[in-house]
Amino acid sequence: MMVSFFDQFASPLYLGIPLIAIAITLPWVLYPTPSSRWINNRLITVQGWLINRFTNQLMLPLNMGGHKWALLLVSLMIFLITINMLGLLPYTFTPTTQLSLNMGFAVPLWLATVIIGMRNQPTVALGHLLPEGTPIPLIPVLIIIETISLFIRPLALGVRLTANLTAGHLLIQLIATAVFVLLPMMPTVAILTATVLFLLTLLEIAVAMIQAYVFVLLLSLYLQENV
Repeated sequence: MMVSFFDQFASPLYLGIPLIAIAITLPWVLYPTPSSRWINNRLITVQGWLINRFTNQLMLPLNMGGHKWALLLVSLMIFLITINMLGLLPYTFTPTTQLSLNMGFAVPLWLATVIIGMRNQPTVALGHLLPEGTPIPLIPVLIIIETISLFIRPLALGVRLTANLTAGHLLIQLIATAVFVLLPMMPTVAILTATVLFLLTLLEIAVAMIQAYVFVLLLSLYLQENV
């Protein structure tokens, strides 16, 4: 039976029940729980240090009003990294390859930043639609263009994350298939292809972390414009 390369992106079912909910909730079980003791183990110490460093870096360009988003953005970052990394394991499902899930993250958070800007500083928020010093004949055209670019932002967030992860998984599956096909016929070529597969896997690990960071970083930049 021929299996499509895109079957790996289909949401798995068990007795007709989609398992994407389990794939989304499972990562939270893997994190060590901080204890109330003064002295923690090394894993919790490193985890806390990394979270503090990332939080400081993310909140640096934001004013005090934007610091309320620190917990939400950092939690989203850790969640996306964990899902992306678990999706690289064999026989696993990556929920972030689903555009619907990524848009479910992107649209509400982007809309929240826009609503905050319109509520707290409507003049500044609307001023982003018209750059300063624009010639009068170009004002209607630029307003339309900036409005379209504003509404494209959540779509770009979701599509960027989905496309990068989907492309990486497809490349890994294509090269792995080539290794199995070439191994009995041309072992030397198969070994070289397996080396490329190993390097690509390392690249995909980096992409899984970078794309989660870029997703949260862009949301923080949208927030910076509106607080």
